[in-house]
Amino acid sequence: MRQVAALLAAAFLLAGCGGVATGTREAPTALALSGPATARLTDTDVHPVVTDPTPELPVTVRSHDGAEVTVSSVDRIVTVDLYGTLSEIVFSLGLGDRVVGRDSSTGFPSAANVPVVTAGGHDLNAEAILDLDPTVVLTDTSIGPPEVQQQLREAGIPVVFFAPERTLAGVPAHIRAVAAALGVPSVGEQLVSSVDAEITAARALAPEGATPPRLTFLYVRGSAGVYLMSGPDSGADAMIEAVGAVDVGTDIGLDKPFVPITSEGLLNAQPDVILVMSEGLESVGGIDGLLRIPGVGQTPAGQSRRIVDVADTDLLSFGPRVGRTITALAKVLYEG
Repeated sequence: MRQVAALLAAAFLLAGCGGVATGTREAPTALALSGPATARLTDTDVHPVVTDPTPELPVTVRSHDGAEVTVSSVDRIVTVDLYGTLSEIVFSLGLGDRVVGRDSSTGFPSAANVPVVTAGGHDLNAEAILDLDPTVVLTDTSIGPPEVQQQLREAGIPVVFFAPERTLAGVPAHIRAVAAALGVPSVGEQLVSSVDAEITAARALAPEGATPPRLTFLYVRGSAGVYLMSGPDSGADAMIEAVGAVDVGTDIGLDKPFVPITSEGLLNAQPDVILVMSEGLESVGGIDGLLRIPGVGQTPAGQSRRIVDVADTDLLSFGPRVGRTITALAKVLYEG
């Protein structure tokens, strides 16, 4: 996720934390978590909703970049985005056996043997993709450089862009768009129904009638010197809300998805729990290293060492497994 760090740092370096916590609040009564934990999916693999679907082709779809793209074959699919979401959707649609190339963020077991076509972490490798002779490339603007995607189009390969946003509300539309481009819209509807059911069941795990815990997501990359706190539209806010908690970045009035961490901002926010990505936590030296970041150790979360790490490929992917991610997080918070 090195490119994520660079993008976030560039986009939000000048943003301030703002906002002031007011009044007092009762101690949370919903939390069972008493210390550090890892929110692990009980099942990390992707399971297709159908086997061996029959695509109805050709189809012409409007790519997210505005181009009209005709897909005549899905025999050799390349899926590339920053989070591995597109690979997850294609495998869930039952077309995983046709994926011949993937990004390095695709982390579920079924895709382990598919060749990686990204270089230097998250940069597209045009030569590697062309060598696979793909019949269609699925991508978005979260990955690049854009010259590579254009080069693929100039080589005559259908390249379909999808919306790069990753939100809980956007999951159904994302699935439907991918299914339409691959000629399996009815399978897409089956997958949407399955994912919606998992999300609904996961949301029900949050206790009712208790004071909701206050959570914040910190994006940290020690090797790159990136230390950011999340706010509205970060993606993390949707996951926090889904488990019945308060996203403190939104609560204290942040107006950017990510801002640099400051002691003042964290002390205003008063999070009961801090979320981090697993590799990010490792990059700062684990729990003790995270607590040395100014302000972190003085929060209720820091004082109680209530730090929850989630796999980098799970927390913000917003693919078909998102209900499982919410479930894993809710169980850590409320079952201890």
